[in-house]
Amino acid sequence: MSSLSTTRSEPLLSVGNLTKHFPVGGGLFGRRHGAVRAVDGVSFDVHAGETLGLVGESGCGKSTTGRVILRLLERTSGTVTFDGHDVFALGAAEMRQLRRKMQIIFQDPFSSLNPRMTVGSIVRDQWRRASSSAMSRSLLWMYPFRRRW
Repeated sequence: MSSLSTTRSEPLLSVGNLTKHFPVGGGLFGRRHGAVRAVDGVSFDVHAGETLGLVGESGCGKSTTGRVILRLLERTSGTVTFDGHDVFALGAAEMRQLRRKMQIIFQDPFSSLNPRMTVGSIVRDQWRRASSSAMSRSLLWMYPFRRRW
């Protein structure tokens, strides 16, 4: 695999029309009765130096999307390229090497959010920690938090 380049116009990660359906079976003979459309037509590009956050309701396919991109689950259809390589064309050993360059961070709200704090106070504390940057100071100035939070 090629080394990662920081000066590129093409995306580092490109996901095109990614789909993952899980068959629904059951009944007397275990026949397929349909499919759960966990991920249906997801497309996005991420360039070097960018970070992508998938946000949505519980059960909307965020984790499934990440697992399919890493080939921890096989796709139903769609394309994924990382650093110019078709992820679905790689063998097991190549895929293990590629996974070392990719990362999913699963957010567990119960371990990351303090239930005694409001959302406003959590965000305010994070902005205060990062307030050394000019952008953070301008955001704090533009959106001051009130004591009621």
